[in-house]
Amino acid sequence: MLNDNAALTVLVALAQETRLRAMRALFRSHPAGLAAGRIAKEVDGAPSTVSFHLAHLEQAGLARSRRQANSVIYTAVPEALGGLMRYLLDDCCGGRPELCADVVREALGEAVAAPACCGSARRSP
Repeated sequence: MLNDNAALTVLVALAQETRLRAMRALFRSHPAGLAAGRIAKEVDGAPSTVSFHLAHLEQAGLARSRRQANSVIYTAVPEALGGLMRYLLDDCCGGRPELCADVVREALGEAVAAPACCGSARRSP
């Protein structure tokens, strides 16, 4: 479960156009991933600039990289985005899970029930 600082790190990483576009490209290519050069083309950015942004996404836990021959392949980390969604929806129902069940299912998938934390003690900062 994310805490406030970890959630802010993920939100800051996504709050930049190139990084947001890169994440969308990584999710479209999941689970295979994309080479850094291909991501630069998809987001219409200079390779060195995109590499900087990809490192930022990696530091936030939203992406992973691996070396494959002469390329660096980046993949999305869906669990990180899911963790952010759970964090954001944690207190959405004010202890009444029926109020946010549809929102949670829409955001996290049909198989997911309302957060078990609804009605539990709040997170500490």
